[in-house]
Amino acid sequence: MPKSSKVTQREHSNEPVTESVADLLALEAPMDYKSSQMSMNMTGGSAPPIGKPDISPDLEDGRPAWNSKLQYILAQVGFSVGLGNVWRFPYLCQKNGGGAYLVPYFILLILIGIPLFFLELAVGQRIRRGSIGVWNYVCPRLGGIGASSLMVCGFVGLYYNVIIGWSIFYFFQSFQYPLPWSDCPIRKNGSQAIVEPECEKSSATTYFWYRETLNITSTIADSGGLNWRMTLSLLAAWIIVCLAVIKGIQSSGKVMYFSSLFPYVVLFCFLVRGLFLKGAVDGIAHMFTPKLEIMLEPQVWREAATQVFFALGLGFGGVIAFSSYNKRDNNCHFDAVLVSVINFLTSILATLVVFAVLGFKANIMNEKCVVENAEKILGYLNSNVLSHDLIPPHVNFSHLTTSDYAEMYGVIKIVKEDSFAQLGLEQCLLEDELNKAVQGTGLAFIAFTEAMTHFPASPFWSVMFFFMLINLGLGSMIGTMTGITTPILDTFKIRKEYLTVGCCIVAFLCGLLFVQRSGNYFVTMFDDYSAGLPLTIVVILENVSVAWIYGTKRFMQDLEDMLGFRPYSVYFYLWKYVSPVCLIILISASVVEMAISPLGYNAWVQDLAMERFQSYPPWAIVMCFALIIVAMLPLPLVFIARHFNWLPDGSNKLSVSYRKSLAKEASTLEDETRFILGKNPSEAPSPMPSHRAYLGPGSTSPVELITNSTSISGYGSGYQTNPAPPKSES
Repeated sequence: MPKSSKVTQREHSNEPVTESVADLLALEAPMDYKSSQMSMNMTGGSAPPIGKPDISPDLEDGRPAWNSKLQYILAQVGFSVGLGNVWRFPYLCQKNGGGAYLVPYFILLILIGIPLFFLELAVGQRIRRGSIGVWNYVCPRLGGIGASSLMVCGFVGLYYNVIIGWSIFYFFQSFQYPLPWSDCPIRKNGSQAIVEPECEKSSATTYFWYRETLNITSTIADSGGLNWRMTLSLLAAWIIVCLAVIKGIQSSGKVMYFSSLFPYVVLFCFLVRGLFLKGAVDGIAHMFTPKLEIMLEPQVWREAATQVFFALGLGFGGVIAFSSYNKRDNNCHFDAVLVSVINFLTSILATLVVFAVLGFKANIMNEKCVVENAEKILGYLNSNVLSHDLIPPHVNFSHLTTSDYAEMYGVIKIVKEDSFAQLGLEQCLLEDELNKAVQGTGLAFIAFTEAMTHFPASPFWSVMFFFMLINLGLGSMIGTMTGITTPILDTFKIRKEYLTVGCCIVAFLCGLLFVQRSGNYFVTMFDDYSAGLPLTIVVILENVSVAWIYGTKRFMQDLEDMLGFRPYSVYFYLWKYVSPVCLIILISASVVEMAISPLGYNAWVQDLAMERFQSYPPWAIVMCFALIIVAMLPLPLVFIARHFNWLPDGSNKLSVSYRKSLAKEASTLEDETRFILGKNPSEAPSPMPSHRAYLGPGSTSPVELITNSTSISGYGSGYQTNPAPPKSES
């Protein structure tokens, strides 16, 4: 320490100390904690200095804050509740044992969902930074976690907004009666009018989706040029997102009041309407009929874990970004449980709606099947291919029921066993229609749209449905964009308006890849490879960095100081052992599935009017692996750069509120400082408060930061500290 230092001079003099430690710290330049891992206990347990106003940290650092707790909860709900709740959860429930699927899903929600959601909320709220800043503080060598989160957010946002664009297109197409996808188009061939062959082979809704909406090509290699209608829809989607997030949480928070609540209004309306539809009870009964033998398959648990993982938005950075705008004493444990339960109940509600509507559709299709096959039987009877003696006497072809047809079908099959296949009759079972698994875009833009064509006042219900999809997507996109912009704004001094507009323009230009005629194949590629594995690795590193590097005991103590109560001890074991093990199993299963599954996509073959699996060309395979590598690349790069001190650890960019809260606590140690700097033991102050804030690895106190400093040259000058190497605490 230089001899001219004021602190050094006081060590060798008997002059009273007139300046407080708080004065020194408050005027110092940003501190550089080279070994700092997590600066979470800023306020400590001591009261603010007498005579100084207790200024809120929100006002001190100028960081925006939520206007109300309701606004924040709606933002988290809007981010976590998205399109996956409406079209992926019902599909997985149908595929994996009906009601039995809810058991593994709920168990994994308790084991990995709520604990990891709570963890992200806590670190974001305490450190008050975006994903990059948070993980730089927790463990600088794993600071690449935040950058990887940002990369994944970017990839997901690119194709997710395309789905909103599709919904916008269908929304405006819904203002017609009849709906444009209710009937196949008629083509004139000279003087003869014929039904479009591609539509006749498939269905009116399928034809409208693949030919009128996407105008899709037959292979991913054939781009087919831009689809101008989808390009305009994508532009509209990005304009809406830009306007929603341009002012940060000041604008997006207000949008969330509508975008988060309106989908529930629509879902309840659809549920009430669906329950009065013929066959709705069949669909709901099919959903809740448990197939217990399927529940024991490992694949069911893997898919349940993946759905829990993505349903809550873990690893994207949006959860951390939203919670960073909270007050530090906010009860984030209550928030974690509340949002997780709302998410789960929303998935159940959406599944009820979907299966009620699909049950109605299955009855319609089954009745259509019965009518078509009854006409075939009548033709065979009139041409004497079948004998009238095979038809039960009570059967009336003008009012044929499904049970009558089933009886007639069974008799014909037994009598005409040898030549039955040549008759081309179908069994027409309702169970077969209900078992047709439909997921993703197929559920929303084909199955659901087809069911709505049979609704009374079908345009109204179609408008409501696609407006709901737009709002669900918008809520998730606001969280995704916040996960991108918040860490950038924390790192660089950029006006949020310029950054938001710039990001949206760049994203729209990159999104042109998805609005080519082959764009749907790229949406599938990004959905399969850009998020799954990288995001799982990001979350397990988040878990390990807090539970094993920073220390679970220390983290629990931080939570107690922040919340005012100690969280349940079960979180200690979940964070330290259960969640990491579950995530490692999930990663292993994902890698194995990726290795054994062929790399390909379902291409629409126009001549056959059906989808057919095709392998990716070599350049597309390279692109698939490039998405995974690019998303995970920041992890090893940042680790290596900081291991060899090529990159600053970022901890010198502490927020103003961090330093001022540190100064506030330091001011309560003024008497202790005098004692350490040479006063007599008789002048020693009273014992220190029972809860001392943790200021970095080795529990360095503000006094030690000054007395151990190597360079202090007056007020306002920077100084470097060299505390002991960080030690993890379990």
